[in-house]
Amino acid sequence: MRVQRALARVGAVSRREADKAVAEGRVQVNGTTAIVGQLVDPARDRITLDGTPVATQVTAHRWIVLHKPAAVMTTRKDPEGRATVFDLVDDAPGLVYVGRLDFMTEGVLLLTTDGTAAHVLTHPSHEVERTYVATVRGDAVTAAREARRGVKLDDGLVVPSEVTAYPLGERRWAFELTITEGRTHEVRRICDALGLEVERLVRTRFGPVRLGELPSGAARALTSAERTVLDALTGQG
Repeated sequence: MRVQRALARVGAVSRREADKAVAEGRVQVNGTTAIVGQLVDPARDRITLDGTPVATQVTAHRWIVLHKPAAVMTTRKDPEGRATVFDLVDDAPGLVYVGRLDFMTEGVLLLTTDGTAAHVLTHPSHEVERTYVATVRGDAVTAAREARRGVKLDDGLVVPSEVTAYPLGERRWAFELTITEGRTHEVRRICDALGLEVERLVRTRFGPVRLGELPSGAARALTSAERTVLDALTGQG
């Protein structure tokens, strides 16, 4: 296993940060400065990052399914002192979130100590589906029809794999769409481009993991079925 992957695999740093750390000479293997692409044995080699030992031998990774509430930051620390998703779960060394939810966006958020799996699940090339339900005002029926043909944003065309709209009453609509990318503010920008005013946004599914009846702010472990599918998606099944 390459040393960069060994670091990212346990969530010590992201894969990109691991590459940078090795290139900058901040990583040592058995007391010798590591080089980019160096092969290591996580079970036998002693790896340090900035002088701190990294436990790279993993027996079982931890996974958490969180129902992120609105007004909570998807980050480890917030300079403004706002609540973060890590305030809502039992933290653990190397725990990272899988994809980011905006400050006011609610719903399914995965957290794991498997940094490599987190990278795979969020990389656009793997096309992991995410389903969102937006409570909107506007002509949602026409918007759904247009969205099926694709929505042009400033960073490219987005063609949702599924789009539906159904009335909620009082001139509000549920606008549900499934996408396979995680661009910044993507769903909100799609709605804006379609002339819809978003009042609330909830991610109801990430890959095989559904929000279900999990209360806002609560967390749970993966089911065995969810873990099986995630392992297959990340090449670990």
